[in-house]
Amino acid sequence: MKKLIIIIILFGLSHTIKAQGLGIGPVLGYQKAPDAEEGSFLGGAAVRLGLSEAFSLEGAILVRSENYLNNTIKVTNYPVMVSGLFYVLPILYGTVGAGWYNSKIEYNIDAPGFLEPEDQTHQDFGWHFGGGVEFPLRSKVNLTGDIRYVFLNYEFEDVPGSDDIQNDFFMINVGLFFEL
Repeated sequence: MKKLIIIIILFGLSHTIKAQGLGIGPVLGYQKAPDAEEGSFLGGAAVRLGLSEAFSLEGAILVRSENYLNNTIKVTNYPVMVSGLFYVLPILYGTVGAGWYNSKIEYNIDAPGFLEPEDQTHQDFGWHFGGGVEFPLRSKVNLTGDIRYVFLNYEFEDVPGSDDIQNDFFMINVGLFFEL
């Protein structure tokens, strides 16, 4: 009986959540690549368009930064991401998508006899997948939270010892979407 009540509540919430249609709001998160010095916070904005009770599209623009090799390499990028959200339950979704990563790579090499490479800018393509939850807070506000794994490999060919740097990363996001 408890399971039936929970299912009824979840399906009742789905109409509130999906009635949103179009929402926009801030996104904050934390991200960490395996070989980055440490994780860092990210921020940006996103737009979600509910196309049905089972599928939504999301577009997001974020800002993120990370350091490698004892702060020898600093990468700052501005990903523009597009994701499909597939609702397996009214408040639970899986996501898959792609991103265009506009990156600035800065080098800070303080070694005698080593010529520091020029800073670079790159445009890289990456894929991501993950899952999350979406809860209605009020009649036109939804709170979301998800975790995504991003496949994105930078090439730091100008720095010795950088061939094996792993820079695919995970990101944990929280967003607040306001219905338009």
